[in-house]
Amino acid sequence: MTINGPIQLNAAMPRCNIALQITSHVAWMVIDQHKPRKRLITTITDGGYFTHFELVTLVSSYYLFIFSSVRFIRTVVCYKINMSLLWRQLSKCNKCINNLQPKIYKNKINYRFIANSGEGVNAGSGYFKLSLVGVSIGAAVGTGYSIYELNKTTTHIINEETSIPLVDDIPAIKPSRQIIYENDKSNLKLSLYQYQTCPFCCKVRAYLDYHGISYDVIEVDPVLRQSIKWSNYKKVPILVADISGSYQPLNDSSMIISALSSYTRDGKTSLTDIVKYYPLISFVDDSGAKKYDIMNKYFLMYNEKDPERSKTQIDEERKWRKWVDDVLVHTLSPNVYRTREEAYQAFNWFSEAGNWDKLFPLWERYMMIYVGANAMWLIGKRLQKKYNLRDDVRQSLYEECDKWTKAVRDKGTPFLGGTQPNLADLSVYGILSSIEGCIAFKDLLLNSKINDWYYEMKNSVQNHK
Repeated sequence: MTINGPIQLNAAMPRCNIALQITSHVAWMVIDQHKPRKRLITTITDGGYFTHFELVTLVSSYYLFIFSSVRFIRTVVCYKINMSLLWRQLSKCNKCINNLQPKIYKNKINYRFIANSGEGVNAGSGYFKLSLVGVSIGAAVGTGYSIYELNKTTTHIINEETSIPLVDDIPAIKPSRQIIYENDKSNLKLSLYQYQTCPFCCKVRAYLDYHGISYDVIEVDPVLRQSIKWSNYKKVPILVADISGSYQPLNDSSMIISALSSYTRDGKTSLTDIVKYYPLISFVDDSGAKKYDIMNKYFLMYNEKDPERSKTQIDEERKWRKWVDDVLVHTLSPNVYRTREEAYQAFNWFSEAGNWDKLFPLWERYMMIYVGANAMWLIGKRLQKKYNLRDDVRQSLYEECDKWTKAVRDKGTPFLGGTQPNLADLSVYGILSSIEGCIAFKDLLLNSKINDWYYEMKNSVQNHK
């Protein structure tokens, strides 16, 4: 945070650091007469960094502290100036010096001190009391406001609901490769903005490849991300459909798969209309943090009831798709980047699999490998704690994969979907395929029961059956 620049907050920062940044920012606004107080407070509370009670108490206390400090400094300066002027005048008049008593000096000094500063010699004690009063008032106001907020109806939690709009123009970027299937009947012209080894991108590719849907691949630099600057959505994958000269973005891997599956199975509703069934919402969670999500992303949209599957099968598929996003994917990073050596090995494989040597300049490729590896090694440690993984993170990965294979085995069929993979099968396969060249994946095959199912899935995806 620069002293006169925008405040930069991160929910993962210690609260004392956040408080220090807010304090510095408020102090600068007081001195510089800066005005974006409302925006600052909205950012802090919406971000879940402090409750309204804490924020009001903090800000009011520091406002009073700054006010008191400025006045106290002014008082001290006035005192010293008055002392200097008085003794300078007295030194010019020896008679006056001989006749004046120390008590008179003191009275005159105090008189001038009070007349100029408006404060007494015990001003420090008064300011301390004033600060305590400010803290008390801030606490009372903050408590009252917090009670008011807690007692409000919960309808305010969803602040905004919008559909993903069409985009009139997207910068022309040469695809890194084109995947073309001769028997593609989707009538879609698709471009996939991706990282080659991103688990969520691999999940989308698994769906497209299994169903034989053609698409262009645009590899995104995972550090600079220049090729998706046109998008308000700053994550990958982004799948863009060229529709009569306009472009329909689809964001979030689960939403992409659900929307495309609905489109190909329905055959009557346009993709643009189907996207409207998956609105983007912003909401405030229980901790007060503002978050974004896509509604209905695990649901398929039909004009009529699905004649091929029962409700139980549909619910089971949806449950495991959600498990992939909420549980399985979070076991990957702590395992792939378990040590610094494994992180370097993984990023070198990412470079090889993604053809980074052909797509990016040498300096950019090295930055992606070495900066990315070190960053992800540190992030992996934090994710291990965040998702309560075992001390030996490999065990968490093995256990989750065995949980999946048990569900498939209990069905008595090659896949959870039966004789053919369903969307849950494709999601699990896509996620795991993202680490296929890593040390963690080799250990997984040796220490879990995933091997047979995985290679059966790989064969089905590659042969579109």
